[in-house]
Order: sequence, then structure tokens, then C-alpha cells
Amino acid sequence: MSLQQFLRILRARWLLVLLTIVITVGATIAVSLLLPPRYTATATVLVDFKGVDPISGGAMPMLPMSGYLATQVDIIKSHSVARRAVDVLKLADNPTARDLFMKETGGRGNIRDWLADLLLKNLDIDPSRDSTVINLAYTGNDPRFSAAVANAFVHSYITTNLDLKTEPARETNVFFNEQIKTMKDNLERAQSRLSEYQRENGIIATDERLDVANSRLNDLSSQLVGAQAQTYDSVGRQRQVQELVARGQVPDTLPDVLTNPVIQSLKTNLAQLETKQNDLTTRVGKNHPASQAVSAEIAGVKRQLLDEMKTISSALGASANLAGRREGEIRDSLAAQRSKVLQMKKVREDQAILLREVDAAQRAYDAAMGRMTQTRLESLTTQTNIMVINEAIEPMAPSFPRLLLNIALSFVLGSMLAVGFALLREMSDRIVRSEADIVDALGMPLLGALDRQSRRLRRRSLPARPAALSRA
Repeated sequence: MSLQQFLRILRARWLLVLLTIVITVGATIAVSLLLPPRYTATATVLVDFKGVDPISGGAMPMLPMSGYLATQVDIIKSHSVARRAVDVLKLADNPTARDLFMKETGGRGNIRDWLADLLLKNLDIDPSRDSTVINLAYTGNDPRFSAAVANAFVHSYITTNLDLKTEPARETNVFFNEQIKTMKDNLERAQSRLSEYQRENGIIATDERLDVANSRLNDLSSQLVGAQAQTYDSVGRQRQVQELVARGQVPDTLPDVLTNPVIQSLKTNLAQLETKQNDLTTRVGKNHPASQAVSAEIAGVKRQLLDEMKTISSALGASANLAGRREGEIRDSLAAQRSKVLQMKKVREDQAILLREVDAAQRAYDAAMGRMTQTRLESLTTQTNIMVINEAIEPMAPSFPRLLLNIALSFVLGSMLAVGFALLREMSDRIVRSEADIVDALGMPLLGALDRQSRRLRRRSLPARPAALSRA
């Protein structure tokens, strides 16, 4: 079928086409006017997508914006928000709502839950694709009620969002309140143990006794070394003197001998007598009475030297004993001082342990107090990251049914039905409307056509006589 044939069919069946379109559009208008009008009220909120905690100022975990908005949409559509909206509107106390609830459910269930589900069915949430704006639209039969429900959902959403932040903070604050008491008791016990220990050991804040004791210990160590050296020196000189005396010799090299005036005088006298004896022996012989007298004097001087050496030996022995006793006293003092220093070090180490316990308890208590203060502020906060851009207002025109849109759609649908009916009618009652219809129907070439305007017969010559006509 060509376009010209199609148009001829529509022109021929224009009455059927027009009637179909009129009936379709008329029926659509009638149904649209008979349907109860529904009104849609829309409220717009902005979700501030920031990653900063308004209480602590710290960074909050960041989520993708799409995921964050999807979470907010789920919160708005939650049953909890719907129940809050029911409470805000006080629908559960409305007699009409109660009668409808009894009629629909027979009194089974909770009216608040039933009303919440009913409101959610007519609520439409439309988050923006490229921003954090969310549109809340509610559709109902009453324009004022629709606006009230949309605003109630916005209010309930903000309240629920705030509760989601403050309720965990309240629970955490209760937990920290209980822990603070225990930490405070631990801190007080640690401080009491430290104070008692300091009082028992006489420790003050500026105690420097350990430094003094260490200095005293070092002094005693030095004194012990000196006393040991003096004892060794005295004992050594005493032994040397005793050995020389036992052999009848005079220890000329010892300092005690060199510095003794009596010994030096006796040695000088002995030298003089020995010189005199040698001279007398040379002149008169050693058996001469004068030589014998000098020999006797020499023997007396030697005895005096030996006696004096014994005295020196006794003095050295006494000095060695004194040095030994002094060494023992210093050694005992050193041991006592060392024990005192060790005890003081132990006291200081024990005090340091107690101080660390107090410091650890104080830090834990301070940290818990800071966290408790933060959670208290978080539980008392009234700030939220949701801002109402547009409140829902009472719509002036219904959102359903849309009469003009329905008329346009019914016209399109009626046109399609009209074309279909026209084609069906044409197929059931074929009429020759043009030369092409004859050619298509007979499969033979066209010889001529009658002009409707002039009613004259026209003949048209053909270039060649068809073979079928020649045979005929």
C-alpha cells in the first residue's frame, strides 16, 4: 500500500476516524473529570555533606556522596520517621482515622504503624543526582493535608537524624560516667599509696639525699684506698726493719731512719769512733788499752742503734696496727654507706613506680573526663547537617488527574485506534478508489480512466498491444 492509497482510505473513512477520536477523547475527559483530584506537596531539604565533627573539630569518615544520599533516603523512608510524622500530625487521635483503621483492620495491630505504612505509600523521595538536595513529595486528596504531611516528614527526618547522632553519645556518656568513678577511685588509691610511702620513708619533693649519700660513698671509697695504701706501706717498712735488725744491720735507706735524729747522731758518733779505732790500731795496735776502750765505745753505740731500730720497728708496728684499724673502720663505714645508698635507691625506685602508677591513673582519668565531656556535648547538641530549603505549601492545582496531558495522550491513542479501525473497515469492504487499485487487483495494465469532473471518456494510447489481448 502506497502513501496515496493510505491517504485516500483515511479521506474516504473520515467519519469513522473522527468519531473514534472524539469518542476516545470524550471518554478520557469524562473519566478525568470523574476521578477525585489528588494534590502533591513538595518540600526540599539540603544535606550538608561535610567531613568535620562540629563538637571535636576532627575529621569524620568520608563516604561517597551517592552512598550517603542513599542512606538519607532510606532514613526518610524508614518506619521510624513515618511514626514520628504520625505523632506530629496527631493522626492516631483523629476520629476519622480511627474509624478507617477499625474498618480496614478490624482493630488488629497498632494504629500508629498502620497510619505510618499508609503515609509511606503516598510518599515519593527524589534525591538530586548532582547535588545533596532531596525532594520530599506527598500526594493526597486534600492539598492542605498533603502539605502538612510533607512538612511533618521533614520535621521527623531532621529529628531522627539528630537522634541518630545524640543517642549513641548519650549511651557513651553513661558508660563514661560509670568508668569515671572507677578511674577516680584508682587515682585516689594510687595517690594515697604514694603519700603513705613518702611519709614512711621521709621523702620530700626536693629530696637530694641520694646525691649526698653517693658523694659520701665516693669519699669513703677514696679514704679506704688511701688507708689500704698506708697500711701496706707501714707493714712493709716494719717487716724490712725487723729483717735488718735480725741480721744486725741498719736500714739506712728507710725514711724513718733517715729522718730520725737520734739514729743519725749515733751513726755519726759510730763513724767517728770507727775512724779513731782504725787510727789507734795503726799506731798502737788493737790490743792497746786505748784501742780496747774505743772498741767498747763502738759496741755501746751499736747497741744503742739496735735499740733505737727496735723502737722504730715498734713504732712502725703501732702505725701499721693503727692504719689497719683505720682501714677497718673505713671499710665498715663504706659498707654501711653502700647499704644506705642501695636502700635509698630502692626507695627511689619504689617511689618512681608509685609515681608512674599515679601518672598513668591521672592520664586515664583525664582522658576519660575529656571524652565524657565531648560525649556530653554531643548528646546535648541541637545542630544537624540538614537544612530546609523550601517548606511544603498547599498546592493550588491538582497533580492528578492531568487533564491536558490526558487529552493529548487520548488524542494520540484515538488517532491510532481510528487509523486501525479505518484499515479494518477498508479490508472488509474493498472499493476501487484509484487507477492503482485496478492495476493491483487485476494485474493488468490500465487503458484509461474516467474524469469525474468532465464526465468525458478519455482514451489513452498504449505503446504496445499486450500479448494477452492479442490472444484473446
